[in-house]
Amino acid sequence: MSITVHGFSPSGNCHKVRLLLEQLGRPYTWVEVRSDQGATRTPEFLAINPNAKVPVLVREDGAVLTESNAMLCWLADGTDFLPADPWARAQALSWMFFEQYSHEPCIAVARFICGWTPLDSPRRSELPRLRERAHAALAVMERHLATHDWFTGDRYGIADIALFAYTAPAEEGGVSLADYPAINAWLDRVRATPKFVALPDNDHEVRARIAASA
Repeated sequence: MSITVHGFSPSGNCHKVRLLLEQLGRPYTWVEVRSDQGATRTPEFLAINPNAKVPVLVREDGAVLTESNAMLCWLADGTDFLPADPWARAQALSWMFFEQYSHEPCIAVARFICGWTPLDSPRRSELPRLRERAHAALAVMERHLATHDWFTGDRYGIADIALFAYTAPAEEGGVSLADYPAINAWLDRVRATPKFVALPDNDHEVRARIAASA
């Protein structure tokens, strides 16, 4: 069954899906949606996802799936990227829930504010608290990685993909990874996995705002 993914390439949530598809070797069509320019608010896009967010996965039969981690679970079902054992699968899912509740809301939001809002945006007042929460989440990950190589049981899988997506560019939000040796070693292990693809570079304007936010 062919699939189409509507996504914004610089988005970590969108990159999760692209990374897994590439590593699975599964054919797909990518439709770039400039969510930073209001493209998710058009009538055409809202007809696909009324929640006005990317990514969105559409099967050839027209069935739609939203939420990046749900896509990872569906795509990975029956593969080595998701444990078959119910307990091991639940452990992997617990890290994916952690990513969406305790990790992404601070690390990803800090990155967004630094790169995609004006330098005088009132949202920048949120950054100190977001960075504090980000380091709390990273400390939890560091503790786990002190005794484990991966977050998806005993091998690389979708929990690692979910957590990698916004941990790797955390410093773009002013969240330093310098004090997390186990996380840095894990990031290197993820980058060394077969068919790995990196998050695309930001455009010039975004890089300039990130530099000014440092």
